Amino acid sequence: MAATDDVLMLQRLLAGEQQAFRQLVSTYQGAMLAVAYAIVGNRHADEVVQDAWLSVVRNLQGFEARSSLKTWLLTITANAAKTRLKHTRREVLLDDLPSPHGTVDDGRFASDGHWLLAPYAWHDDTPQALLTEEELRECLEHTLLSLPLLQRSVLILRERQGLELQQICNLLDLSLSNVRVLVHRARLKVFATVEHFGETGEC
Repeated sequence: MAATDDVLMLQRLLAGEQQAFRQLVSTYQGAMLAVAYAIVGNRHADEVVQDAWLSVVRNLQGFEARSSLKTWLLTITANAAKTRLKHTRREVLLDDLPSPHGTVDDGRFASDGHWLLAPYAWHDDTPQALLTEEELRECLEHTLLSLPLLQRSVLILRERQGLELQQICNLLDLSLSNVRVLVHRARLKVFATVEHFGETGEC
């Protein structure tokens, strides 16, 4: 949301407009869950997000717009997750489980994460091709869910939610080099899936 959108949304929320709150949840729930997953794991993430929403409702009047609404919501989520973490032992994160299709050589893609030479092209506008694209989407979702928790969360925050690496560092209390490695490893595994699908048509 742009800054002006934030102001309008805040006005609607403070006026008690239920549709505005539903819109807020719809827009940011995914990002909040990704932050919670990264800090406390699957077991407590939903509870953390519920706690975060309660905190948002209680503190809405005090929001001073020093940051974007999104940053404020994610910071509240991160704080709720860190509080929960103090009371529960963090589950061991298995960060290097093998990908079902191995990995892709680093030399296959540029520093920005894009392929230097795209994998076999399977997409065009035929009904069969559109079906194939849907199958690929399902395959990628499956791959995403199979990633180690921290890799998945960081990739979602970076690629789907558009957060900058430094924002992710701040939210998750990770070093920049650690976040870069996590994003890099997650991209390698996703790209391996894309290439395998392009060559075989199978997930």
